[in-house]
Amino acid sequence: MSPRAGHPGHPARTLAFVESPVQLLNVLEWAHLHGLQGAQPDALPSVPAQKRRTPAGATPPAGAELTLVVLSPTDPMTRGQLRRMADLARDEGYRVRWEEARGGTTAPFHTIGGLAGPLRRADRIVMGDPFSRYVQLLLTITRARDLVVVDDGTATMEFVAQLARGERLVRWHRKGGRPGPRDLLFAPVSSSARRRLTPSEGRRVEVFSSMPVTETPDGVTVTANDFAWTRARFGPPRITTSADMVGTSLVETGVVDGDRYLAAVQSLAKAHGATRYFAHRRESTDKLHRLATETGLEIVRPDLPLELIARRGPIGRTVLSFPSTVVHTLPLALAGTGVRVAVCDIDPTWLTASASPRAQGFLSGVTGTARDVHRLTAVQPA
Repeated sequence: MSPRAGHPGHPARTLAFVESPVQLLNVLEWAHLHGLQGAQPDALPSVPAQKRRTPAGATPPAGAELTLVVLSPTDPMTRGQLRRMADLARDEGYRVRWEEARGGTTAPFHTIGGLAGPLRRADRIVMGDPFSRYVQLLLTITRARDLVVVDDGTATMEFVAQLARGERLVRWHRKGGRPGPRDLLFAPVSSSARRRLTPSEGRRVEVFSSMPVTETPDGVTVTANDFAWTRARFGPPRITTSADMVGTSLVETGVVDGDRYLAAVQSLAKAHGATRYFAHRRESTDKLHRLATETGLEIVRPDLPLELIARRGPIGRTVLSFPSTVVHTLPLALAGTGVRVAVCDIDPTWLTASASPRAQGFLSGVTGTARDVHRLTAVQPA
């Protein structure tokens, strides 16, 4: 897909919608790969963002071709990371539009109304979460002929597979359950979004991903994300002699039992000498307090996506993780550093009674398709 596929003689008007820090990071990676220019990118030094701020409210240069729209969630941790990522995007010279998309009952109407004009004028739409009802609704407004889906973690694998099979779009941890009233009410919009995300004459669809894509829908262009922007801007990191652990929100999403998870973390940390636990932004405060008390791990709440935190360092010589996006992304972000990423399988006995029937198979697939990682068998909690 041409990065300048717009009106003849003019750069494409690209509108990107993000709802999480990882999505915003992957939009920056996509823009870097496709050569969308910002403010003098070659002159930006590889130093922390806080030392090279773009003044708040400053007008981006005329050459900026990308506008990032942040559909802000309400979760404080996610908002904090998104603000840091928005600063990095501005440092690269891109326009950032922050929308309080969930700030009350009237917020969605104000957000959608304010974005209607830019949506109709855009030549290309980039999105991080095609399962998002917000994004699906916005897709019904746009006339863009180029659609791009950037990684939103392991959900990207399921999105591509569902698109290839012509299935309705539903998140993997909810698949197998009965649709609720809101699902049925929103079904026409979801179906419309799926049709728009299906390539056709005059409509191009690209998936930009670091995840393994085994079922490629006809006409979809799959582009590999190797985290070149991250490696160019940060690091290499200082490597410590201990191990670090990466947290997961599988308990919060109802997939894994909380007690089983805590016991597994305790056993894994003891076996590998882990000292720090990098919390997922969705992990609950109560769960993290219990982890710190019962395991002795130092709980770290990252202010940026883990790929950037690890690349800046310091980072452990071994990074331990359960099946998640990072088992695919960290080896790419840390390529050439000597850091070993090890992934521990989820034992079927850890799953909750309400977990999706597809949960175990999907999580095993996340682990089994990861490259350049050391695979650990499921630990036996004490």
